[in-house]
Amino acid sequence: VQLVESGGGLVQPGGSLRLSCAASGFTFSSYAMSWYRQAPGKERELVAVVGSAGDITHYADSVKGRFTISRDNAKSTLYLQMNSLKPEDTAVYYCRCNNYLGQGTQVTVSS
Repeated sequence: VQLVESGGGLVQPGGSLRLSCAASGFTFSSYAMSWYRQAPGKERELVAVVGSAGDITHYADSVKGRFTISRDNAKSTLYLQMNSLKPEDTAVYYCRCNNYLGQGTQVTVSS
């Protein structure tokens, strides 16, 4: 199993970023996928989950209405569209499938 995140970077408050997670080594379309994040000095937290078909989603209250999780099963890729970013969104973002976690991508929201 391999999960490779990309798309992180430095963005100003109010800005947007789109994260991607390229998956391989398993039948991507058969599994729910999720995004987690971990800020410095804090525990890793769930950001969003999407069902295997992409029709069921769940979000942490802190990102509801600003972030959108989606997936392209034909491309074995998971996405996280992040809008109206806030400094408190600064963290390393990871995609996860069951007990497998990617290496993470850094998102920094700062002026």
